[in-house]
Amino acid sequence: MRKPMTCSAAIAALAASLGLSACETAPSGGGQPAFYRPLASASAQVDQEAARATISAYRLNRGLKPLSLDPDLAATALSEARAMAGADKPASADAVKARLAKTGVKASVNVSAGYRTLAEAFSGWRESAQHDRTMLDPAGGRIGIATAYAPGSKYQVYWVLIVAP
Repeated sequence: MRKPMTCSAAIAALAASLGLSACETAPSGGGQPAFYRPLASASAQVDQEAARATISAYRLNRGLKPLSLDPDLAATALSEARAMAGADKPASADAVKARLAKTGVKASVNVSAGYRTLAEAFSGWRESAQHDRTMLDPAGGRIGIATAYAPGSKYQVYWVLIVAP
């Protein structure tokens, strides 16, 4: 009988299948790879480049173009994540999309809460049809991603991912 894979082993296998090495996103001087770094603290922020590289590799394996980091989308994602953390309540992706549309940006959006690492968020998004569609938006060319921490919250970490042409 085959022994079930642990979550960490499954994510490592996924990263390997995408051609990623968790060590590639390790901070200089050692430490924990960005893919697995805990984000449930006031000073923690998702490593945007590690997120971009992970999602881009996932897209490339499905014949889609990679994404580039967009500072304006990242700032919007951070503002939205902080608003959710401040309210201690996940927002509606449709509401975030509507706010973006008012600024002339048509985008796909993921909002979520409770994932403590980039690895958990990426894995969870892949398993959700709606979130997976955002990562695999064929029109996507730019990405903004951010997290915000809410101490005492049942969710603790709030996430916003924006994928735009």
